[in-house]
Amino acid sequence: MTHYAIIMILAGFGIPILAAMNAQLGGILGSPSAAASVLFVVAFSIAVVVTLIFSPQGYAQLAAAPKHLFLAGVLIAFYLLSITYIAPHFGIGNAVFFVLLGQLFSAALIDHFGLFGAQVSPVSLTRAAGIGTMAIGVWLTQQA
Repeated sequence: MTHYAIIMILAGFGIPILAAMNAQLGGILGSPSAAASVLFVVAFSIAVVVTLIFSPQGYAQLAAAPKHLFLAGVLIAFYLLSITYIAPHFGIGNAVFFVLLGQLFSAALIDHFGLFGAQVSPVSLTRAAGIGTMAIGVWLTQQA
């Protein structure tokens, strides 16, 4: 389990870096959407190569997958386009911290109701207090 936590910390560490780099690319290109498109092409290419190397059968059941699950692509596009456009105007820290708040609340709802096949983990008073504490911590970091 520890290696999962380390990988997720590294993934989280990368989010502000992604935001800053893509915002800068958007400025250079003069188009946040062009920068997002470039990032998607690079990410798509890497994902295809990794799939072909480690699990080439991964695409075999694609046609049978419920089509609503493909809407996750809409969410990643929304995230990437919004962070690329907003971060230079709002600040990387502000943008990422508000994304974090959304993630905290969304994750709690998904876990509480077991949405999208997630393991059910009800929001107890202790868990709600922890989420509230994290939200307050995020808010405090933005007070200058």
